[in-house]
Order: sequence, then C-alpha cells, then structure tokens
Amino acid sequence: MPMYQNGEVDPAVKALEARQDEIMRKLYELKAAVEGLAKTVTTPDADLDLTVSSSLSSQSSTAFKATTDLDTLLGKDLGALRDIVINANPAQPPLTLLVLHGLLCERYRVLSTVHVHSSVANVPPQLLSCLGPRHADSYARHMFQLGFTLIWKDVPKLQMKFSIQNMCPIEGEANVARFLFKLLAPYPSDPAIATLVDSWVDTAFFQLAEGSAKEQAAVLRALNSTLGCKPWLSGPEFSLADIACYCCVLQSGSASSAPANVQRWIKSCENLGHLNHAKLLLQ
Repeated sequence: MPMYQNGEVDPAVKALEARQDEIMRKLYELKAAVEGLAKTVTTPDADLDLTVSSSLSSQSSTAFKATTDLDTLLGKDLGALRDIVINANPAQPPLTLLVLHGLLCERYRVLSTVHVHSSVANVPPQLLSCLGPRHADSYARHMFQLGFTLIWKDVPKLQMKFSIQNMCPIEGEANVARFLFKLLAPYPSDPAIATLVDSWVDTAFFQLAEGSAKEQAAVLRALNSTLGCKPWLSGPEFSLADIACYCCVLQSGSASSAPANVQRWIKSCENLGHLNHAKLLLQ
C-alpha cells in the first residue's frame, strides 16, 4: 500500500478502499435480495391467483419475555429470508396460527403475505387481510427476519414448510402451532408442565375443534375445574395451551354458554390483547 515518507497512507488510496467497501456492501445486499427471490420462486404451489403482502402492526406488548435467537432455533442462513409457508383451508381458518403470527410480528421483522390458490373459488375479505395491511418495504426482503406466507388452498389438513428444499411438511394446526410458539418462548423446562401444555393443545384440536357435542361439553367441564384453582391452564404463566384452547372454544361456538371459570378465563385472555384478532375473524 503506497505511503508517504512519514508513514501516512495516501488519501487517494483511502478513498479507493472506502469505495470498495461500499461496493461490497451493496453487492451483499443484492445477493441477499436475489437469494430471497430464489426462495420465493421455489415456494410450493406457485399457481397463485391473488397476492396480498402485509405486516400486522403491534397493538399490545407480548406476554412472552424469553429471549429467542433465530440462528440458534432455525440454523444460520445468511443472505436469505427464512420463509414459513402455510397451506390452510379457508373453510377452517387457523385462528391459533393467526394469533401466533401477531405475536411473531411483535418480536421479529416479519414479511407477511397472503395468497389464494387456484383450488379455492372464493375467500372472505377478512381472510384476505388476516395478516394486516401491506408493508411499505415488502419489496426489500433482506430487511426482514422472517417470511410468513399463508396460502388459502383446498387442503384436507393444514400444512407448513419452513425449509422449502430440505424438510417434509409439518401437518396439523396443533403441530404447526408448537413450531411457531418455540420462536416466541421455550417450552417449559419442567417435563410435567411441558406435558400438560401438550395435553391441552391436543385436547383443544381433537376434542373441542373436531369432537362431538358430548366431547366438547366434557372439555368445558375440565377447563372449568382446572381454571378454578389457577389463572392459566398450565399454571401461573400464559402459554400455548391457553392460546389453543381459547381459539378452539371460540371456533366451537361454546364461549357464550361456557361455565363461570371458563368465562372469567376468556375475559383474561382477551384482556391481554393478543387474541382479539382471532375473534374479529369469526364475526
């Protein structure tokens, strides 16, 4: 590197190095954008009729305080947006996932997009806008940490893919909800409490959402008994168990006729502000 006799670097050389650094920075940003575009192109179900880009604005502070690191949870993927792609049937809107999407938007920079697959004739307007208004910077994928793509499609069971190239789809709203919740907070370290959370999540989807009237009534009695001695289903902390059971109680139409402890718990859930979006989608 050329220097003057006093040991100083030639200012012209310094200016050249600064220009090179700026060029390298712009090239890296361009590489990130191209890689993000490549992941979009390889997204399954590319025959999309309608696209709505959006980002749900934060309306309340998150109840989950644990620090999460995407590189640790999902693996390091420099220069490419981490895309979560979900196929869901509009006849059965995944309320739990929409609530978790809102919480993710409070924690991360999320680029959210709604698509309609050609297998679906009509989608209600509230489902087209279920992830919020279009984000002003949606063209700049490298500015976001997560991509959340919801495809309304005629599928028998909800499906999610995270790594388009390398993983089999995760099926079922309960399993996808577990995946997304881990991006917000770790599961309880106590195995007994973690098992309790899982049990309530399964009960919500298999008995409240899909069960007979008799099964739903039995779950409401169990909820009422549990909530008589603690504020939340897994103990003192609000968890995925509460999100799943609240959404499934709402979707089953049994909220208004639920017993007293369940009614109190429903109001407590709604006071947090995270679940109001799900309630609006059913109106």
